[in-house]
Amino acid sequence: MDLGNLREEKRGQSYFAGEYLCKVDEKGRFIMPSPIREQIEAEARGVVFLKGPEQSLWIYTAPEWERVLGRMQSKLDEDQSRLFMHFIVSEAGNSDLDKTGRVLIPGRLRKLIPLDEDQEVVLVGMYHRIELWNPSDWRRYISKTEDHYEQNIGKILNLL
Repeated sequence: MDLGNLREEKRGQSYFAGEYLCKVDEKGRFIMPSPIREQIEAEARGVVFLKGPEQSLWIYTAPEWERVLGRMQSKLDEDQSRLFMHFIVSEAGNSDLDKTGRVLIPGRLRKLIPLDEDQEVVLVGMYHRIELWNPSDWRRYISKTEDHYEQNIGKILNLL
């Protein structure tokens, strides 16, 4: 196995993992945690925010978002593609990491994540994307899905 080629392949895609609590400032910016920031900066400085389920936002690196668009274009028929473009792509918002590692949550999408008084958000690594949650909503979601997790943990652990 050629390690040079393997490194080259991996450099083109990020794999996000972990859970991070981030403080949001009055302008809607937060400092991207360094493990995530390093991966984003290795690919590009830009990220794309999308409306996710359960009052969450999904964050993709710009190159990963381009891969998603290409995948959708090749897998969806014309009608599905139009729906995807009208209801998902039209609501996407771009943001760049500044020199200090801060990223701005686009205003119209920020309104979808009701911030508590402490102005914090939770970032959760999800393979090729990051999910952004209000901490209270995140805890409710985890609590609500805990039974489903318990039912599936055996299969998950066997795959490890």
